[in-house]
Amino acid sequence: MLFADSGLSDTRISVLLAIWSTTAVLFEVPSGAIADRFSRRGSLVVAGVLQACGYATWVLFPSFWGFAAGFVLWGLGGTLTSGAFEALLYDGLAANGDEASYGRLNARVDTIELIAQVPVAVVATVLFSCGGYRLAGWVSVAMCLLSSVIALRFPEPERDPSSGEDGYLATLRTGLREAVPIRRAVIAVALVYALDAFEEYFTLLARDWHVPTVWVPLATIGVPLLGAAGAALAGRLPWRGWVLLAAGAVLVLAAVLAVPAAIVLLGLFYGLYRFVLVHVETELQHRIDTDARATVTSVAAIGSEFVAYAVYAAWVLGSAVAVGVLVLVVAVVIAVRR
Repeated sequence: MLFADSGLSDTRISVLLAIWSTTAVLFEVPSGAIADRFSRRGSLVVAGVLQACGYATWVLFPSFWGFAAGFVLWGLGGTLTSGAFEALLYDGLAANGDEASYGRLNARVDTIELIAQVPVAVVATVLFSCGGYRLAGWVSVAMCLLSSVIALRFPEPERDPSSGEDGYLATLRTGLREAVPIRRAVIAVALVYALDAFEEYFTLLARDWHVPTVWVPLATIGVPLLGAAGAALAGRLPWRGWVLLAAGAVLVLAAVLAVPAAIVLLGLFYGLYRFVLVHVETELQHRIDTDARATVTSVAAIGSEFVAYAVYAAWVLGSAVAVGVLVLVVAVVIAVRR
């Protein structure tokens, strides 16, 4: 909305999103190696500062080039977070011999992240009503900087000093080599995580399913809450191969019905999907045996960026039905590779 209200065409907005994605593709793995070689906590601190600078650029320079620069900064910040956070969390638990609890804690993090979308949406509405994009933008800058301050307080366990003696490129090569023997877990995360790109279309689905525009935010508010419920259950229940198949089937059914009540099925799909996502992410972390944990995680993340293009293509070709079929295909691929 900010871009459109600033006079940008749909084509230029698409170019901006392409710049954002390209930044992630180019820097995802190198940034993971930076976190492994130097500091995971430091990566999180710098990520918050970069994202704050990105939002500030949008507020100060509301033009195509200003938005492009902001997306590059935001993309860089996102790549520094991806992999570094999971590695910091897992190794912090492992330092106390408690790595077995990573799955439960990771599920809790996902749950809080999804639930937080509800009050944040309300706050954003109030901020926009009071001060428009500028107020919402400057508050976003403040929140990013606050995240950096909080990250400074994260404990970072000491690692073997000899692990970093060979330098950054050696760390990068170690991470890439480590991804090969555990490639099934890496591919599983890449495939499943990429499906989350479909979340961007939830409001469009509600509108297409005959929900009045004014009611779309309230109609879809339950979807992330059901996703949070699925993530929370992932910390308590084991994963079964049929769960992702069930998620795809539910999504196809919802798309075929295409009525307002089908949003309940959309929420059920998202809950099942988040259940599986927590499990595949946890399994990957348990299989990584080297200090290049953030780099290996970033390899999975960059894989998901490429697979996400299939989600976009499925939406263009057949809307939610095609995406549901894609979910079923991913479920079969993962089941076979396991």
